[in-house]
Amino acid sequence: MSKSSSTKNSVRILPESLINKIAAGEVVERPASVVKELLENAIDAGATEVQVSIKNGGKDLISILDNGCGMNESDAQLAVERHATSKIINEEDLFRIRTLGFRGEALASIAAISHFEILTCNDETQGATRIFIKGGYLEQVGKIGFPKGTKVTVERLFYNTPARLKFLKTTATELQHIQQHLVQKSLAYPHIHFRLTHNRQLLLNLSGGQALETRIQQLYGEEFKEILMPVKHEETYLQFSGLISFPSKPKAWVMLL
Repeated sequence: MSKSSSTKNSVRILPESLINKIAAGEVVERPASVVKELLENAIDAGATEVQVSIKNGGKDLISILDNGCGMNESDAQLAVERHATSKIINEEDLFRIRTLGFRGEALASIAAISHFEILTCNDETQGATRIFIKGGYLEQVGKIGFPKGTKVTVERLFYNTPARLKFLKTTATELQHIQQHLVQKSLAYPHIHFRLTHNRQLLLNLSGGQALETRIQQLYGEEFKEILMPVKHEETYLQFSGLISFPSKPKAWVMLL
């Protein structure tokens, strides 16, 4: 047995930067994971307008702008720390989750493996907060003019974790995964206006404030509405409603809320 393999290392606390990178591996598998987390934050913030801009399948740039409630400066600085969230307060809240996210890991994990900028404002008279983080290290905090809402920009994803970077697929594949998340969220939240641009080309522009049937038509065409049947069920602890395709039709499809 070699000396190196037999040597026992002492137990130690990992550096915060390394902890964040390990957590990032759990939260962020690919650009679509970033889009998913940021979309869910925008929806939880009460946004009715969400604009997603990406470059090179999200490998070079992911930018998500929403008109949600935004944050003040102190909340914004806390939001990029690990396990910081406004969505739960105590253990009892785990039994009454009403949001898409609640762990408080996403922003810190994303910021640890990218060039990360957040602009956020909850009161335009007070101005917006801008925070820039590079590879998990805080670079800048300041005030800036910005409307109510939040814009998160993620550039050079996985630039400091080359092992993860090399496992990314082609631009077309990564784009397909991102589009899938947009379609899923747009079906679940037809009242929200979603836009998706890739390399400055508009791919999706789904107006909000619509019924689910209208959103389905926006995505799949008028003829698709003809094969759908409404379903609804309620129990003491569970309720669902939505649309399901007829079994006799060639394209199986279901959307439940």
